[in-house]
This record gives sequence, structure tokens and C-alpha cells, in this order.
Amino acid sequence: MTALTRLEKLLAAMPADMEALLVTNTKNQRYLTGFDFMDGLVLVTRKKSYLITDFRYIEAARKETDTAFEVVTFQTDTGAFLSSLLDGQTHIGYEDASITVESLERYKSLLPACQLLPAGRLIEGLRAIKDAGEIETMIHAQRIAEKAFDHILGFITPEKTETEVALELEFTMRRLGAKSTSFDTIAVAQKKSAMPHGVPEDVKIGRGFFTMDFGAFYQGYCSDMTRTVVVGKADENMKRVYATVLEAQTAALAAYDFGKTGRGIDKVARDIIDGAGYQGCFGHGLGHGVGMDIHEAPSVNAAALTPFTAGHVVTCEPGIYIEGLYGVRIEDMVVFRENRVEDITHCPKDLIEL
Repeated sequence: MTALTRLEKLLAAMPADMEALLVTNTKNQRYLTGFDFMDGLVLVTRKKSYLITDFRYIEAARKETDTAFEVVTFQTDTGAFLSSLLDGQTHIGYEDASITVESLERYKSLLPACQLLPAGRLIEGLRAIKDAGEIETMIHAQRIAEKAFDHILGFITPEKTETEVALELEFTMRRLGAKSTSFDTIAVAQKKSAMPHGVPEDVKIGRGFFTMDFGAFYQGYCSDMTRTVVVGKADENMKRVYATVLEAQTAALAAYDFGKTGRGIDKVARDIIDGAGYQGCFGHGLGHGVGMDIHEAPSVNAAALTPFTAGHVVTCEPGIYIEGLYGVRIEDMVVFRENRVEDITHCPKDLIEL
């Protein structure tokens, strides 16, 4: 049996009373059409589907867009133009999870004869299940991040600043082929390592724990990893904190399996951390889905009840954060393939002292 295309999956997932869908989220536009652009609209209908753009993108769009979509340019009378493409279809979905109120009101005025229906995260639900090509792209993005990590270990000194390290990581990933970073790089030292989403500053790293959370954005997909190292030597308390986080992550990674939920896996890691005497020091969820966005379905936390299935890509990132002292986090990416669960992060996790 031939696998369904992304467009066919979307049409099958659309509610029966939804005759068409206005796709305004740029990540969802790229997911459906294969074309990366920022200014335009994708219109999916039961009869025919369109990528609508302007003169700036038209040549590239015609070369790169999936042939299931007709590439057309906006006309002066936008309302009449959209109505002509809808061809009598009047029940139109819109992406209420991402569209602005201003844009929604504009579409209402352009299409007064249509009933606009909230579609929720319809396409994001499809995006949660990655195909083999998407997984390979994400693995490539992760390999870029790993090479940057290997490089940065020889760059870090107590005299370097957090900002210098963050910039060096970002430059290295770009040099290795990343289009950009997956998110704002986190590189925080000593007491600031107790802040899970601390912001790098122009301050020296000094000696102590140093946490780096970063990823490469490659061909439309993200990678995500975290490593905490010690600049200098770790004392016994530091070694115990690190060992506890590593034990929690190792156990959680082993527990990931088909049919299990994020809630169950989160508990595996949390019980180990709490049992070691660090209750209240692991204040975020164990992980999250990764794909075209750095945070997407499925979730891995105490409230996550979606069973894991083939195609899911999630993180595993337990941490211990002791306010005013330091913090440790270790993060890998996990892929649910057709017949196995695979940790696709290949960086060492034993305590590194620089």
C-alpha cells in the first residue's frame, strides 16, 4: 500500500464539515508544501490546494513546492481571488492556535459569505509523527550540535565569558552547516547553572558547574541537547548531584517504550531524584517533543497522557537545581522508530572536568 502524502493525511484528518483550511503558520506551510517562505498563504480545499505568494517568491516556489499544490500569486482584490479558489466552498478552517486576532478579522472581512471554523492544532498533530526522512534530518542536526560540543570543550577556560562560549557554539554550528540555532543558546556558570533557562552574560565562567543547552536548526528541523561540565575539579557534593541526574536520565531512557506515556517516564526520573534527597529541585518536565519547532507534541511530564508511538521524537532531560548554589542537567534526544527506541545523542555523559 502506498503511504499517504502529508496533504492526503491532512484532508483525511479535517472534520467532515470543514471544506477547506487556511494554513497561516509558516512551519505548517513548509511541512505541507516543502517550500520555506514567510510571506503568503497555503489554502487546502477538498477540490484543489494552493500555495499563494507574491512575485518575490514565485520562481523559487514553482521549483520547490510539492506538485500537489498549485502555485499562484495574490491578485489585487484578495477577497474575490480567495473566493474564486474556494469555488463555492464556504466552511473554512483557520489555525486558531497561531493566527492573530487582527488576521482573523481580516479573513472574515475578505470572506463574508464563509463560516470560519477553528481547526486547533490539526497539522501539528500530524507533525508529531515523523517520517524516516524527517528523523534523518534531525539526526544530522544533532550531529552538528555534537561536533560543536566536541569543539567547545577545548575552548572553555575559567577566563572565557558565558557569552563567548554561547557565541562560539553558535558560530561552530553555523560553520558546520546549520542554518541557525534551534533556540537561544543557554550557557550559564556556577550559581546561574541553577537557573534552567538562564541567559548568558558577559561574565567570566570561573570554576564550578557550567551548563550548555543548545541545538542546531538544519533544513527546517531542530536538535536539542544539554551537557553540564565542571570547570576545575568537582567536590564530593557536586559529584553526588551529577551522579544522581545521570542515574535518573539513564533509568528514564531505559523506560521509554511504545505505549508508555510521558507521565510514566517522568515519574521514573523524578522518583530517583526525590529519593536521593533532592525533592523540589527538579521543577520542570522530563522532556518535550522536537521537530520543526523546538517544543512540540508529545509532552513528557507529569500531565502527559499520550502513548508513545513510532515517529515520536522527544527529549529526556532531568535536572537538579539548588538555588544559590548550582545546577546540573543532562539532555538527550530519543526517537521511536518502527521497531525500536533509540537514543540519537552520542555525546559522552560521564562527568567532565576541564
